[in-house]
Amino acid sequence: MTASAEATIRDYYDALRDGDPLVPYFRRSDSTVKFAISEALFGHDDIGAALREQTETTAEWTIESSHLVVTERDSCATFADEVAMAWTDTETGKRRQFETRWSGTLIVNSATGDTEADGAPTGTEREAASERETDAEAETETETETETTDRGWEFVSMHVSTADEV
Repeated sequence: MTASAEATIRDYYDALRDGDPLVPYFRRSDSTVKFAISEALFGHDDIGAALREQTETTAEWTIESSHLVVTERDSCATFADEVAMAWTDTETGKRRQFETRWSGTLIVNSATGDTEADGAPTGTEREAASERETDAEAETETETETETTDRGWEFVSMHVSTADEV
């Protein structure tokens, strides 16, 4: 594996600040979920559509992590963080900001070649291989950022909430 789960989370924060694609950070699966301040997204396709729209309609992101904790075990990791975040809505020009709480789960991306000690694919790899076969049957001829990734870790769940008024 090339990076730790914590490095992947921090890289995600950087990508958000920089306006880079966020979709590749999420596992290609119908069971991947992302709960945001004002929406619930189920499945990679819904997450991808929402993140692409977010990238197109927002700018000038600030993300200030103040309490990132990560527990990494074999092929699974959990995280929690307190994040001050702000952005500008490019359609209205309005600046939005929130004190937020983030949490979620990442798993090892089997496409990066992580295997058990005996060289056999891990359970995650077997699941991913099955998903890739199903995805390959459903893929269109045009490849997009959502279809491949070489990240060592991928989000399978992310929850962002706030106590602030929305």
